[in-house]
Amino acid sequence: MVDAAFGTPLATPPLRLAGSSRIEHAWAVLATVLDPEVPVVSVVDLGIVRDVREEGDALVVIVTPTYSGCPATEVIEASIGAALDGAGLGPTRVRMQRAPAWTSDWISDAAKAKLHGYGIVPPERVDIAHGAPLRFVPRALAPLACPRCDSNDTERLAAFGATACKALWRCRACGEPFEHFKTI
Repeated sequence: MVDAAFGTPLATPPLRLAGSSRIEHAWAVLATVLDPEVPVVSVVDLGIVRDVREEGDALVVIVTPTYSGCPATEVIEASIGAALDGAGLGPTRVRMQRAPAWTSDWISDAAKAKLHGYGIVPPERVDIAHGAPLRFVPRALAPLACPRCDSNDTERLAAFGATACKALWRCRACGEPFEHFKTI
């Protein structure tokens, strides 16, 4: 089978551990499905896979996209189906669930480390008491530490990077551009 996001052969799915259920094995397989926009983190790492359940003979994967207009949603859906079917876990269905809305707090700590290693500053945790309001007017931004040299002498160049969920920044110390995965 071919990965829907990258057009490459799918990796060999992880072996099913003795005594593991179909759902447990599905989670292990899903942990190998990479996000098409940031291919160092899986759909499980990002927290967009909310649940896996059996409905009749079908395996149903509940997915909450990072935002409702995410252009990668169809590719993610196809990649999940191909990976689970390739592991012999089909038939499978992917169900989009947009409420509650995805939050960057669902990104695992391991994924945040992977993002940083890839050159993307991960989002900070949101204080539930204060939330993370969306702002439509410019405001002063706290500098981010450059993921390459750790300097705080950085500036935001654009509110949107390669995708709407990231912003484009530059380090004045080393001169390198980098992206910041926005806190949502």
